[in-house]
Amino acid sequence: MLIWIALVIVPMLFGLYAQMRVSSAYNKNVQIPSRGRITGAEAAEAVMRSAGVTGVEIVQVPGQLTDHYDPVNRRLALSEMNYHGTSLAALGVAAHEAGHAIQHKVGYSMMTLRQTLVPATQIAAGVSNFVMIAGILLISTAIGGKLLMLGAIALAVICLFQLVTLPVEFDASRRARQQLVSLGVIDRDEMPGVSETLNAAALTYVAAFVASLGSLLHILMLLSGRKEE
Repeated sequence: MLIWIALVIVPMLFGLYAQMRVSSAYNKNVQIPSRGRITGAEAAEAVMRSAGVTGVEIVQVPGQLTDHYDPVNRRLALSEMNYHGTSLAALGVAAHEAGHAIQHKVGYSMMTLRQTLVPATQIAAGVSNFVMIAGILLISTAIGGKLLMLGAIALAVICLFQLVTLPVEFDASRRARQQLVSLGVIDRDEMPGVSETLNAAALTYVAAFVASLGSLLHILMLLSGRKEE
């Protein structure tokens, strides 16, 4: 019971905490306008231009914190508040996504590896929950063991993807901080608001990895217990 709590419940609570923290940090810093009054879209464009990134379309997408960089279609998508906003949060998020575009241009190895893992991860994410639940319900049967093994393989793929994602996200934030100050988009004393937002967002990726790793270890323990019977 204690092991189950440590491997499943604690990571789940950590994930909830991470989501609360990123929401709190974003909602706080989205209320703080930057002195330069540059919009997120303008900041992303400036960061990419300074790094020699061309041919990337900056578009507005619905939702909150739905921002992302699409390397396949070379599209940088910003949510409405970050596309038009001039807040510290908006500039941080926009520059972070521009950091991904820079990674793509320079051929950052971890981003390349991450993109290679995307198809397998999508398949794994689609089957992992079903096979794990079915495997646990049928754990005393032969098919239950096979399902658990399949679930473990799927979780291992997801864990690898999320592990590779960590340096990709941390590096994009590092690039964002450097560019925002060096380009004069924000003053150095405005950086704490940007960093708070980016650090909170990074915590969600850490939490996702910890949760998947905990689930993987739990399934492996169940499989080990079956072999000992």
